[in-house]
Amino acid sequence: MLNLKATPSVDSIPSPVVLAEQLLYGTRTGKPVAETEKMLQELDPVLLEKALQDPDSSLAFWLNIYNGFTQMALQRNPALYQQRGKFFRSKQFIVAGQPVSLDRIEHGIIRSSAIKWGLGYLRNPFPGKFEKRFRLRQRDFRIHFALNCGAKSCPPIAYYKADQLDRQLEIATRNYLKSEVTYDSLTNRVMLPVLFSWFRGDFGGKKKIYKLLEKYQLIPNRSRPTIRYLPYNWEISINAETE
Repeated sequence: MLNLKATPSVDSIPSPVVLAEQLLYGTRTGKPVAETEKMLQELDPVLLEKALQDPDSSLAFWLNIYNGFTQMALQRNPALYQQRGKFFRSKQFIVAGQPVSLDRIEHGIIRSSAIKWGLGYLRNPFPGKFEKRFRLRQRDFRIHFALNCGAKSCPPIAYYKADQLDRQLEIATRNYLKSEVTYDSLTNRVMLPVLFSWFRGDFGGKKKIYKLLEKYQLIPNRSRPTIRYLPYNWEISINAETE
């Protein structure tokens, strides 16, 4: 890890992408994150925009930021998780001078101005300037197997790197689905994580969900099983990570 100085010069400040990795690393290992958090708060928006011009750099940054902020919030005040709506809506964090919530990072930026309860089909017609400036241009359904909201049913936490992102997201998707999806050949029924229902538009609807399950050999080709959804376990799970 890079050494953080109390009053770093402009040249010595790590890039935004590295800062996001440091934040997640600190929350995962119990190392101090106050200085990293301060640097993220004081980032020049122009510098941040320049650093995130590449889509993979942008997505890796926001995935690490979301997972790092979630762990940080759970460690600081786990009682707030009992009011999950407030936990996700409250602007507990600052990035480049802009107060942001976990919901705004996930649905506004990573999911490209999606409405949280719109099933992946509805977009926010009035996004804020910060959201419009930094949101991802395309939505990748695999983010649902990379974002960790602090619950036991969430995917495990990984450190995402721009130059390895596609491979990492493929691994995260395959591993999560193979651990969570069950198919009963006698009844031709498949049990899916409820994420598939909450964000069905992100997955492209039922036809593409079947294609995805076939791709990972979780259902027989052209079987078209009945879909049922598993309940979500909202019990807090801090620092759940990949092997």
